[in-house]
Amino acid sequence: MSLEGEYVPSTAQWVRDQVEAYESSGGQKANTLRDTGLPVIIVTSRGNKSGKLRKTPLMRVEHDGEYLLVASKGGAPAHPVWYYNLQADPDAVMIQDGPEPFDVTVRELTGDQILVKCWKHSQAASRSAKSVTSERFTAR
Repeated sequence: MSLEGEYVPSTAQWVRDQVEAYESSGGQKANTLRDTGLPVIIVTSRGNKSGKLRKTPLMRVEHDGEYLLVASKGGAPAHPVWYYNLQADPDAVMIQDGPEPFDVTVRELTGDQILVKCWKHSQAASRSAKSVTSERFTAR
């Protein structure tokens, strides 16, 4: 299932610019998160209120062919908006990690051991993720 519908770019200019550059270059350009040097993927989802397609650059956390989408919002207490899009329609999601996007079905992980294991993978992917403790990560 390929996602179809009207794409509404982000209200944040840097997100619009990054998504456009990443997609137009097949992931060869704009493939790091701003000035952090952290690799990114582009996640496409359907807006849970608007029904429009939304695209979000997220830190790339991949292990053995599975992706972890970390909805930490930089350690903030609230989830980012895209989290609710995935929660509302977990089958209407695509990931682009390189030249071509592919369909995925997402699921929310539960249980402290699963979360802590996945958190280790996200820490390995991001030196800045170490500033957010696993206790805060599992608190939601």
